[in-house]
Amino acid sequence: MRSRRIWGTAAAVAAGVSGVLVLQGVVGSPTGSSGDDGRTGGAGEPVTAGVRSAALKVADGGRSAASGKRDVAPFSMLGVTWSDPSARVEGTVEARTRAAGTDTWSNWLVLDGDSGQGESGAGRGGTEPAWVGPSDGVEVRVRAGGKSSPVLPEGLRLDMIDPGGVTTARMEPAAFTEDGPTGEPSASAGPAEPVTPAPEVTQTPAEPAPEPTGTRSETATGVPPTSAAPSAPAPASPPASSAPPSASPAPTVSVPPAPPSTAPRPPITDRAGWGADESISPEAPGYLPGGKVRAVVVHHTAESNSYTCDQAPAVVRGIYAYHVRTLGWKDIGYNFLVDKCGRIYEGRKGGVDRPVMGAHAYGFNAETTGISILGTYTDTAASTAALTSVARVAAWKLGQYGVNPAGTVTLTAGDAGRSHSGKTWAKGARLSFPAIHGHRDGYNTQCPGNRLYGQLPTLRTWAAGPVSGLAVTSVAGAGQSGTTYYTKAAVTVGWKASTPAALVSRYELLVDGKVAATTAGSAASAKATLAPGTHAVAVRAVHVSGRTATTAAATVVAETTAPTFTTKPNLALRTGTVNTGAVPVTLKWKAADAAALKEVKLTRPVAKTYGPTTTSASHTAASGTATTWSLTARDQAGNTATASVAGTPVILQESAAKKSGTWTTKSSSSYLGGKSSSSSARSASLTWTFTGRSAAWIVSRAATSGQAHIYVDGTKAATVDLKSSTTKYRDAIWTRTWSTSGKHTVKIVVVGTSGRPAITTDGLVYLK
Repeated sequence: MRSRRIWGTAAAVAAGVSGVLVLQGVVGSPTGSSGDDGRTGGAGEPVTAGVRSAALKVADGGRSAASGKRDVAPFSMLGVTWSDPSARVEGTVEARTRAAGTDTWSNWLVLDGDSGQGESGAGRGGTEPAWVGPSDGVEVRVRAGGKSSPVLPEGLRLDMIDPGGVTTARMEPAAFTEDGPTGEPSASAGPAEPVTPAPEVTQTPAEPAPEPTGTRSETATGVPPTSAAPSAPAPASPPASSAPPSASPAPTVSVPPAPPSTAPRPPITDRAGWGADESISPEAPGYLPGGKVRAVVVHHTAESNSYTCDQAPAVVRGIYAYHVRTLGWKDIGYNFLVDKCGRIYEGRKGGVDRPVMGAHAYGFNAETTGISILGTYTDTAASTAALTSVARVAAWKLGQYGVNPAGTVTLTAGDAGRSHSGKTWAKGARLSFPAIHGHRDGYNTQCPGNRLYGQLPTLRTWAAGPVSGLAVTSVAGAGQSGTTYYTKAAVTVGWKASTPAALVSRYELLVDGKVAATTAGSAASAKATLAPGTHAVAVRAVHVSGRTATTAAATVVAETTAPTFTTKPNLALRTGTVNTGAVPVTLKWKAADAAALKEVKLTRPVAKTYGPTTTSASHTAASGTATTWSLTARDQAGNTATASVAGTPVILQESAAKKSGTWTTKSSSSYLGGKSSSSSARSASLTWTFTGRSAAWIVSRAATSGQAHIYVDGTKAATVDLKSSTTKYRDAIWTRTWSTSGKHTVKIVVVGTSGRPAITTDGLVYLK
């Protein structure tokens, strides 16, 4: 094991850090049950957070400060603070840490240089706290960069917080040191430095004082009976750095009412659920002087996004300890916190359903509630789950006071200020803000980060309603032709929406303007049975605020009339190459429907599907075998009709014909039956007699082939030229079809074409 000296342990002892850690499973996630009102009650025990502080070495005439790379007792959150709570670092503050029990150092993390001026009576100013995960090594560097403040503020120090409930690979007593083999401190640890203990935060009730921050003094004591944060008894020996003031009589608190809201209350993990140590924040909550939340300010906590959702309660505890024990605030600054998995945590005590005064938006705390998403969202967008929960809290809180989340409000500045965009104002100015806006709109900070700030329009839409992106996506159980759907009766209508399901109260399936089915907000389809006729079918979404949105209506026709075959299926021989197992045939039909024909399917002897306008198809059939061709016509509603036709192709060899003139028999495997008849004699003929409804003459063709006259039932029907640039065998070159079956004769006569008189016939095929 390499030698380490733990830096800052003296300060840890002075701060009275508890050496007892509560396992994550106890308070790491909400353990209470959710009631009908959506409140999640916590069953966890309070967790004592450890705070260690160490002064930073200032150099370069007050323009830079650093800690050097140090071994420290385990911690999971850090921040850099300074003596004057009204000062800010105009420059860069960076830190890097070593994962506990390893030699792995993180990249440099830039800390947001200003946590906001918080509330009156704050003990120190500081950066936003940064969650770094279980760590036992740290290095910090600070450099001034501002023109108005060329040097860093006084009293710079590093504050490290162990929020408790986070298991680390290396957890040592606060006063533990580890020396090298010779008993000397390890060189890697660096020289020991004097450490400034965390200041003792004294928050005794006092008379109201002028409020430079616009937050009004919060002197009321006692938590309202409905508060989700029951007071925890103070420990017998509280840490020295967070010792509560001695008890003193408190005046009776006038607790504002908890008005009903137009939106439902989402599940919220209360302070006990995330392990709040109430002993470090004994001062009573304060409430908005007007008793009304007029706007929601969205923040990010400006820390790493690498925390797991099981670690989120520890992150909240770390922020709580940083705000109270390090900065000297009376309580955590935010009213609500949301992790990246969408879980909501109660922040400042006083009752989540009450207008509790927070310390999150300098100059505008008196009229707003603050919601902060754990993590940093400068280059990374907030998760859909987190945005959804922020929207739910915003809709609920603003709904208590009749404020439209998508509207604008006018707020009175409690002090002079400047926004991130450079807009300035004087104390008492009346300023217009979106009802849901980012911290940067009312204070010169990057919070809530560029990406999250860009998501605020979506957040407002989700919170205010109506449901956006609503559209019908499907009508199952129905066929579609153009813009009209056809069904027998039952349909399942599907839809989509861009508003998260948690913000949708319900969906309603409308048929001709009347509710035919109602579903939960998480549903994406509903069923209905339609009476015969034409109907207008639409979907209506009801937002949690009560506002509604309705899709365009789809036309759905319910009908049960089957299609008809206006032309019954029939078969005919066609031209092409003939084999005994594959005689070319054409199948013909015509189907129609009173509403909309969808398709015609051939189901036997093979399976094929044809469109509604197709009326014929080419196939082959085996000779000498009776074959049934079955068709099913289907309309868009699913109604069907069937029809069929049967036929048998029969091949008549040339030997079956009555001959006149001179004919020569030729043998080849290329001929039907292995033989054919050929003649060059003018007027030589072959005559076949048969009973059927279609016939085709089969020949062999070449460049030297001649012509032949064809007579049907004694009448000349055609003259056919057998000449072909390529040699062909068994070629059905001519066909004739009759409307009904009958007895017919087909006679071929050699023309005797000059230079190429010969013709070769391979027989006749007819359809019986």
